[in-house]
Amino acid sequence: VDVGGISAERALNYGFTGPNLRAAGVDYDVRVMNPYSSYQDFEFEIPVGTKGDTYDRFMVRNEEIWQSLRIINQALDNLPEGPFHADAPHYYLPPKQAVYKNMEALIYHFKIVMGEIDAPVGEVYHSVEGGNGELGFYLVSDGGRTPYRLHFRRPCFIYYQAYPEMVVGQSLSDAIVTLSSMNVIAGELDA
Repeated sequence: VDVGGISAERALNYGFTGPNLRAAGVDYDVRVMNPYSSYQDFEFEIPVGTKGDTYDRFMVRNEEIWQSLRIINQALDNLPEGPFHADAPHYYLPPKQAVYKNMEALIYHFKIVMGEIDAPVGEVYHSVEGGNGELGFYLVSDGGRTPYRLHFRRPCFIYYQAYPEMVVGQSLSDAIVTLSSMNVIAGELDA
C-alpha cells in the first residue's frame, strides 16, 4: 500500500489505459466506451481503484479476472446450438490435414493466407481492450496489398515511460514490486 503510486492526472497525462489507469481511479475501458465484438451484450463491472499504487493495481487485476469469468459464463449461456463457423470455406482456414489431401482446401488456404484484396486508400485507427490496456492499430493504405504505414499502440511502452517517476525515493525492493505491478511486457518496449 502507498508504493509506486501515480495520480489519475499523471496517468492520463502519460496516456495510461487499462488496469493501470483504472487503478489510479479513472473509469475508462475500451469495451465500454467504444464497444466492439458484442461487448455491449454482456453485463460486467469495471473495477476502479483510488490511489494508483501497487495494491490498487493488484486488486483491479484480481477483480478483472472475476469479471472476465462473468463475461465468459454469459457467453456460454447464450451460445446457440450448432456449428460455430458459417459454411463459407473462403473465410476460414481449412483443417491442416485437408490442405494436404484436398485441392479445394489447398486453394482456399492459399487465398486466405496470401490475400487478394487491395485495401482502399485512407487511414484507420482501431483499438481493443487488451489485458494491459488499449491495444491500438493505426493503418495507412496507399491502395496496395500491404500497408503504407502501420503503427501499434502498445500500452506497456507508455507505462514504462512513467516508471522512473513512480519509483523516485523508493527502496530497491519497492521499485521491483512497482515494476511487477505494472505488468510491463518487455516485447512491447521496442519502439
